Amino acid sequence: MRIGELARRTGVSERSLRYYEKQGLLVSERTPGGHREYTGAAVDRVIRIQELFAAGLCSTKIARLLPCMRDADGGPSAVATPRLVEELGAERDRIDRMIADLVRSRDTLDEVIEAARAR
Repeated sequence: MRIGELARRTGVSERSLRYYEKQGLLVSERTPGGHREYTGAAVDRVIRIQELFAAGLCSTKIARLLPCMRDADGGPSAVATPRLVEELGAERDRIDRMIADLVRSRDTLDEVIEAARAR
């Protein structure tokens, strides 16, 4: 599929897809006319990339992590190094701290809302 189709199927801009390629996160072939061509697996790949960005990972870490993730067919891609596993554990801990901070903020807002309603 061409870049426009991939953009439509994933909800990601063509500009972002080109950025993903530049960062080594996504691969395409070129047609004789120079157009990018993606396989069907690119849809799952882009969705994974988006999920990892949403989790707060930078493109450098995502590039290191993607080869370690399970393939689309469910088979393992066992190329994770112990250091990468440690780094990902640290990222998970960071996300857990962010979640805890957000829960505290929500609880504080709930208290303020409840106090305002009581007046």
